[in-house]
Amino acid sequence: MKKSNILASIASEIKEEIFEEILSKDGVKIERIISDGHITPEGKWYEQETDEWVMLVQGEAILEFENYEKVKLFAGEYINIPAFKKHRVAWSKPDFKTIWLAVHY
Repeated sequence: MKKSNILASIASEIKEEIFEEILSKDGVKIERIISDGHITPEGKWYEQETDEWVMLVQGEAILEFENYEKVKLFAGEYINIPAFKKHRVAWSKPDFKTIWLAVHY
């Protein structure tokens, strides 16, 4: 058994948002996402074929949905995003490592 820490091994400078797969098995994928003031480029949307449960472990961020609804998340808060629901990161805390835990199922 190997133990790890979701808050460890984070580079001091991050040019682009980082997506790291932690585990994948039987239609479930768990990943760590690291933002450092990053946003999804204007006009780009994430639209997965699976549901996505996402929790903010550290930091602050705003998710925007295609219908212009915005949801601000703080550390410890989570949201479930249904499959095919278009969404994007509209804002993440500048100069701060925002850590997401995402479960695709």
